[in-house]
Amino acid sequence: MTQQKVQTYVFEDNGKIPNNKILPLLVYPQVLLERVVDCEMVFNGNKWTNSWTGGVYDYHHFHSNTHEVLGVISGNATIMFGGENGREIDMTAGDVVIIPAGVGHKKVQASSDFKVIGAYPGGLSPDLLTGTPEERERSLENIDKVSLPELDPVFAEEGPLQELWIEG
Repeated sequence: MTQQKVQTYVFEDNGKIPNNKILPLLVYPQVLLERVVDCEMVFNGNKWTNSWTGGVYDYHHFHSNTHEVLGVISGNATIMFGGENGREIDMTAGDVVIIPAGVGHKKVQASSDFKVIGAYPGGLSPDLLTGTPEERERSLENIDKVSLPELDPVFAEEGPLQELWIEG
């Protein structure tokens, strides 16, 4: 496993999805290509636990109380990050994306064999919010309280996350 060129994206609050203007979304292209079968073990070994295997919801949603990592273990998909006017990113087996608290995500399209492993720093249980007006005040408060992860989910202490995620 080697560190590839990391892609970073920052999304502003769009009035519905709060996103995270301080912490960038991180994409590690093909970082686990030769170790997709070890994806869950890698995340869990770096204290990103409460893991699950499945897909990505096909509606805009976000988590206000925790960050999330997704590792693509099979197939490919286009995921929209940042809400309705966000950015579509093509993901394929071996790719990893680290989603800061508050950043919206939605599956736009996927191959029939698309599967990800998801996990959360410290094994937190995520809330599931969709950007309704009733959620807004509480979600903004929650996002501000989410602490930085202790370790990068792929590279532990030596990861890009430690360099690129700085408390604001």
